[in-house]
Amino acid sequence: MIATFGPTFLRPRFLAADVVRALTVVSLVVAVIGWGGTSFAVMALCLLGVVVPRMLGLRPAFDVLVCLLVLVAGWSSVLEWYTTVFLWDKFVHVVLTGLLAAVLYVFGADLRAVPAPHSERRVVVAVLALCAGLAIGAAWEMGEWLGHNFVDSAIYVGYDDTIGDLAADGAGGLLAGLGLPWLAARREVVRPTRRGTDGR
Repeated sequence: MIATFGPTFLRPRFLAADVVRALTVVSLVVAVIGWGGTSFAVMALCLLGVVVPRMLGLRPAFDVLVCLLVLVAGWSSVLEWYTTVFLWDKFVHVVLTGLLAAVLYVFGADLRAVPAPHSERRVVVAVLALCAGLAIGAAWEMGEWLGHNFVDSAIYVGYDDTIGDLAADGAGGLLAGLGLPWLAARREVVRPTRRGTDGR
């Protein structure tokens, strides 16, 4: 499955999400110049987040949704909207983490670590996606704690904030899990061609 990542990413088809990917590259440069080194780490994560959907060959609507929300989440961090706009933090945790949980589920299904979304009861898929959302949220909260203590003390952390964020992450994963049979359909995965035994 991993061998399909390169060919799938490099497939010649142009997608609307590719415009967002290009904007993410530009945003990385702009954020570093305008807001400094901490912004580089945030936007570098965003760059990873917009590359993976194309590598997995996700359906175009799913792809562009993930890319747009990743970019919005990155700029929300740079512009400090999470601490200045009421409930914006929780909204992004629900929507973005939910979609990322769906992406993680698709990846896990390709590895056969979890059942394919269309071959299992929807409630089972939703619960597994909820777990994926909580796992992503836990990793993010630990990253925030490390950032607060070792990079920039301005990064906001707190017990109530962490618990609320994890609850939002789980809710997002659950909701995305209910829609996974649709989200995971109509993928475009390019299988690498195998050479014959004579080397040609």
